[in-house]
Amino acid sequence: MTAHLVVRALGESEARPLFTSLQDPGLVGRPLLGRPYTTVAEGGEYRPEWTWVALRGDRVVARAACWAAPDDELPLLLDWFDFLPGEEEAAVRLLRALPYDVDFELVLPPGWRTEPGARAAAEARIGAAATAGYRPLVERFRYRWTPDCGLPEHPGRLTFRPEPDDEVILDVLRRVQHGTLDAHARRALEAAGPGGQEAGIEQAAREDLEHLRWMPSPREWWRLAHTADGALAGLHVPGAIPSGPAVGFIGVVPEQRGNGYAYDLLAECTRQLSREGAESIAASTDLGNTPMAAAFAKAGYPVVDHRFCMSAPERSSDPAPAPAAKE
Repeated sequence: MTAHLVVRALGESEARPLFTSLQDPGLVGRPLLGRPYTTVAEGGEYRPEWTWVALRGDRVVARAACWAAPDDELPLLLDWFDFLPGEEEAAVRLLRALPYDVDFELVLPPGWRTEPGARAAAEARIGAAATAGYRPLVERFRYRWTPDCGLPEHPGRLTFRPEPDDEVILDVLRRVQHGTLDAHARRALEAAGPGGQEAGIEQAAREDLEHLRWMPSPREWWRLAHTADGALAGLHVPGAIPSGPAVGFIGVVPEQRGNGYAYDLLAECTRQLSREGAESIAASTDLGNTPMAAAFAKAGYPVVDHRFCMSAPERSSDPAPAPAAKE
């Protein structure tokens, strides 16, 4: 490569034309969602100051964009990253230059490992991110329910009621963390280190509560679930994200696991969102969370894509990362 490499953020007037000048076949990444790069000022989702490119002369050879909800003051997620063939070194330099400690989430088609083109594109991005210090965290199923899927059958085993006290909700979230299969929660538990399990549980529970508060959906939608004898079974939160209605949270307390209550919670959550007029409901779970994946399958939620999640590089002198948005 003869041209000197320049890595920088973009300005408003140049952001969209310069960022979109890098051609990509759209096999993986944000193009799969059908939402092109546009800035917030243009009515889109991205901010120029959180959009970075690597340039050789006037040619974009690598690009990265961080995402957040409209009212967020800091980026929550790196969700757009790609580069030209042969420009992995430039891509790594670009990622290392980003001043934000946020996770990387790569959108992938279902079965991407069996599609040669998608697999090559995914592995190139994952490999460059790993070289830049990002660490594989988890792969997730992404679902989207529509009325054509049909409403899931309601088992009628649980009763549901709102709970206005956030401290009560926080206590339920603490209980749900015990034995959790969620990789993001387990990361918080592991970060507490040996002997710090209670601190890790507290951190994971508060991260979940912060995410639930972050959603723009009404607080009064949150529901605790109880068995016929009055015992707490869990919590479900019908929510909303910037792109529309979503299953915000499904959690079963440890002593009630093994009874299939995740499906009951999901069925009620779906029905409640449908009553509120939802024409589409987004949801996700880790590939390793087989009970929850089974609940989504039983409730008629089709898998629409996968997400490959990588933890941000460890930077001892930088502030702690903002909680990842569960888009």
